[in-house]
Amino acid sequence: MRIVFMGTPDFAVPSLEGLISAGHEVCGVFSQPDKPVGRHQNKLQPTPVKSCAAAHGIPVYQPTKLRDGTALAQLRELAPELVVVAAYGRILPDDILALPPMGCINVHSSLLPKYRGAAPINWAVIRGEKETGVTIMYMAEELDAGDIIAQETTHIDPEETVENVHDRLADLGGRLLVQTVAELAAGTARRIPQDHSQATLAPMLSRELSPIDWSRSGRDIHNQIRGLVPWPATSTDSQSVQVHPSGPGDGQTAWYSGRRGEGRHRCGLRGRKAPPYPRAAGSWRQAYVRRLLFGWPSHSPVIEKGETPWERSFIMAFANL
Repeated sequence: MRIVFMGTPDFAVPSLEGLISAGHEVCGVFSQPDKPVGRHQNKLQPTPVKSCAAAHGIPVYQPTKLRDGTALAQLRELAPELVVVAAYGRILPDDILALPPMGCINVHSSLLPKYRGAAPINWAVIRGEKETGVTIMYMAEELDAGDIIAQETTHIDPEETVENVHDRLADLGGRLLVQTVAELAAGTARRIPQDHSQATLAPMLSRELSPIDWSRSGRDIHNQIRGLVPWPATSTDSQSVQVHPSGPGDGQTAWYSGRRGEGRHRCGLRGRKAPPYPRAAGSWRQAYVRRLLFGWPSHSPVIEKGETPWERSFIMAFANL
């Protein structure tokens, strides 16, 4: 089948690779414009999808706008039978949606109608969902509201971060997409309208979600932390301590490792994960924390053999304040 693929981040790469491996004619790839990177923002970094397309010799188009007629003209020239979208990051206008004879389909990383929007994986983890999945759907004018063609479910482990779930869903989406396109070509694909009354939203992430409310349960805090890595990450007001995943405790209390820093860094110290236990075991601050929180002797600052990793992380975080 002659296909135009639209996608930008890592999540979309397995879908593009799957279509190529299945023997489909991917005649063009649309991706977001390259972004400046580096200390002086003087270098342009290609998107993961652009790099994948270039490796396969597929022409790449990166329009800054979709409503000025340029993208539509490019698509008409490519004349695809089907347009496949996976995390492209742009809303397609009606004239593009109506162009391909077999329509436009989207690889969405949730079990629609739940979690429509830009960050479905993050919100599924933040809200403590036990399962999520991938939906292949026809695209419609309303965001993520089109008819469902196929879905597949996966379990979310209570200790997983959003990064683990993201990678698994990306691979799952690629496999399900290949199966769905084969069914579309054979004329056997189903078309099931969504139950809009069951729809929930997954809005874009922002730093406003970062502060931890310590009055919430340990499980809720644990879900918030593992759902916001690597960005915007979670933080506490205690001297800009950055908080990142460690363990949920007993469901009522939560232990997390953190580091003091200048401002709020990404998931650890400037992007690096803090060690799960202190580098040095002899600090008087650690001894004070042990005595204050656990009632251990203050004259023995060495790590006790009975300490759990979560206790060590907790001691490390507060000893460094």
